[in-house]
Amino acid sequence: YRIHAHSIRLDGDIILGGLFPVHARGERGVPCGELKKEKGIHRLEAMLFAIDLINKDPDLLPNVTLGARVLDTCSRDTYALEQSLTFVQALIERDGSDVRCANGDPPIFAKPDKVVGVIGAAASSVSIMVANILRLFKIPQVSYASTAPELSDNVRYDFFSRVVPPDSYQAQAMMDIVTAMGWNYVSTLASEGNYGESGVEAFIHISRESGGVCIAQSVKVPREPRPGEFDKTIQRLMETPNARAVIMFANEDDIRRILDAAKRNNQSGHFLWVGSDSWGSKISPVVGQEKAAEGAITILPKRASVDAFDRYFRSRSLSNNRRNVWFAEFWEENFGCKLGMHGKKPGSPKKCTGLEKVGRDSTYEQEGKVQFVMDAVYAVAHALHRMHRDRCSGPGLCAAMANMDGKELLSFIRAVNFNGSAGTPVTFNENGDAPGRYDIFQYQINNQSTTEYKVIGQWTNQLHLNMEALQWASGDWSLPGSVCSLPCRTGERKKVVKGAPCCWHCERCEGYHFQASQFTCELCSYEQRPDHNRTGCQPIPIIKLEWSSPWAVVPVFISVLGIIATTFVILTFVRHNDTPIVRAAGREMSYVLLTGIFLCYVITFPMIAAPDVVVCSFRRIFLGLGMCFSNAALLTKTNRIHRIFEQGKKAVTAPRFISPTSQLFITFFLISLQLLGVLIWFAADPPHTFVDFGEQRTQDPERARGVLKCDISDLSLICSLGYSILLMVTCTVYAIKTRGVPETFNEAKPIGFTMYTTCIIWLAFIPIFFGTAQSAERMYIQTATLTVSLSLSASVSLGMLYMPKVYTILLHPELNVPKRKRSFKAIVTVATMTSKLSQLAAERPNGEVKTELCEGVEPTVSSTKTTYVSYTNHAI
Repeated sequence: YRIHAHSIRLDGDIILGGLFPVHARGERGVPCGELKKEKGIHRLEAMLFAIDLINKDPDLLPNVTLGARVLDTCSRDTYALEQSLTFVQALIERDGSDVRCANGDPPIFAKPDKVVGVIGAAASSVSIMVANILRLFKIPQVSYASTAPELSDNVRYDFFSRVVPPDSYQAQAMMDIVTAMGWNYVSTLASEGNYGESGVEAFIHISRESGGVCIAQSVKVPREPRPGEFDKTIQRLMETPNARAVIMFANEDDIRRILDAAKRNNQSGHFLWVGSDSWGSKISPVVGQEKAAEGAITILPKRASVDAFDRYFRSRSLSNNRRNVWFAEFWEENFGCKLGMHGKKPGSPKKCTGLEKVGRDSTYEQEGKVQFVMDAVYAVAHALHRMHRDRCSGPGLCAAMANMDGKELLSFIRAVNFNGSAGTPVTFNENGDAPGRYDIFQYQINNQSTTEYKVIGQWTNQLHLNMEALQWASGDWSLPGSVCSLPCRTGERKKVVKGAPCCWHCERCEGYHFQASQFTCELCSYEQRPDHNRTGCQPIPIIKLEWSSPWAVVPVFISVLGIIATTFVILTFVRHNDTPIVRAAGREMSYVLLTGIFLCYVITFPMIAAPDVVVCSFRRIFLGLGMCFSNAALLTKTNRIHRIFEQGKKAVTAPRFISPTSQLFITFFLISLQLLGVLIWFAADPPHTFVDFGEQRTQDPERARGVLKCDISDLSLICSLGYSILLMVTCTVYAIKTRGVPETFNEAKPIGFTMYTTCIIWLAFIPIFFGTAQSAERMYIQTATLTVSLSLSASVSLGMLYMPKVYTILLHPELNVPKRKRSFKAIVTVATMTSKLSQLAAERPNGEVKTELCEGVEPTVSSTKTTYVSYTNHAI
């Protein structure tokens, strides 16, 4: 081997290029900085070790030796681009026509090595820069660590492949973690450059597609951060304190400084870090700020330690590893010593002996990407092996492979399928990407204050997470939240904040609305109301007037008393049917009137009973029929009295139609008009029931009720009772006209008092009944008012017209004896004289009237007893 400045060259039949970040990025114009022991030297040695294994393997590329040309990228894309020009020198034809040697001979150019493929680079920004030039010369490139989604573009980066999955898979895995945690409001943090920016961009793109996660803030750390930049970053993240989860696609240095800034700002334990593979399971970012990093969830491509490499690397020394031009610098850095006068580590306390041993005199842990470096080398080797098998008939490099076509080699690389150094399969898809396989870690501090990255799950196209293994700050096992708004309670809809779909205000579905979806409230149908949780609708309870209700008990009590009293009167009249009092009261008309009174009491029961077709039919028939019977009978009576005395003033002949038969005919004619109206009502609108949901549709749906009713509207009620009220008013008019008839003649005055009282009752009924039309208790009030009014009307008639007669019949039977009959002329004469007496008494002084009135009247025996005069048997 020969040593070149800033590069390693291993001779071989086929040369592979290598790009490794042996040094960090330099500062203030210096291209390279301090040595990277793990990311640089470990990975570089992994490539050399893999080449050694392949060259020793008799079954892989037999009799073909692989060589290498390894360059240091110094973690800077522009510097790496300059270095990578070395790989394409052999493909650039040099024009020596204008150049001559001193002796005049044409110059002889040293033929550079032809690189058939490049292993690298590490950083995505470096790989992108290098890929742009390698594709021009059709040199396949296989990266072991570049994960930027941009590199999956098979049009722009058609010669690029990688053995690690792209960040688009990583971003999907991180999205699945966020979703599994129940977080929907997160911030993102990216280091400036392709890796950080494209990773965050992939995460944001996935979040928009899924729609379940919102980005509170996207913060970018500059490539050259100024003093205080990370404190400002923490303060900016705190502007949205509900977004505790922070998705990080940042380099190792930025991660360390962000955690340090969180610690300085007393925000340790506030943020829920979700780190990409740049954090992985590394110790260096969390040293000294364990509390700030506690609970962080990190992701790392699934890997395994390669034991053979550990044995190889531990055996490396200054004497057996001279091919690595940077190994001496690594030796000084690793053991903290100085090699001779020209050592790279000035001011070291001790000199290196060369007898130090890796892993014995220094800590050693295999770098995470060693497996992938070896897989990348083996992927190119397997592709070359299949190409050699197709192109060459025997062992060794044949002429067909001397001038290798890069595009053809690329097709072989994309087609490889083998088990890698860690036993996991190595394959590529059509874009040159490896399948996504990740381990999920959480940085935990246990009770003994020891820290560890604990494996809590894995992701292979879908997430498998052990939620029970999660542990948060101070041993807290409960899952912390990172949400903009807490979930709305049942029965509340989300009113989304404009521009922030994960932020919302909760609005309760009011009134008769229910929660149709998480964003909408809808109105229940008219016969339904929201259920208790307002997540659906349920039927409104249907009620009716119950027998046990006070609104029913009082009317029924009055009605029962009235029925008993009426029945008692009827039985008394039937038993004393031929006595003078019963006959004087007009037996036939009395029974009609008592029937009407009985019906007025009975109607209470169908009015309170549960509505059905039969009950509704009874209500229609009997609602106005009882009053009609009573008022028709009373009207006929008062009309008869009025006609008799009006006729008597003109002549001594009796008026027509005053016999009992005529009176019954007139009464039943008046009643038949009521029945005719009811029949028409039945024909036009057959009785049925319905549920009135509007009567008790209160503002509070819990109190809403549907009322089971008969189809009797207020208008129908007025029409049904209106005819009876008309009879009542007409009867009252006749009662007023006959108010001057002497008390001894029939019952004109009791009828008059009955009608006056009945009118007062119904005048009170109208405002009570119709004034409560908007009341929630409407059904109860109106039913009670109507039934009580009917019962009171009946009670007035019963009490004023029949109770005195029953009293006399039962307690004073001596008064219930027949008196002498008088002619119609005598009756009219007495009535006329009594009327005149009343008029003159009002006009003259006391004592002047008696002589004048007695001149034309024969003397009669006066009596203090009431005399019941019957004229029921007079001819018409």
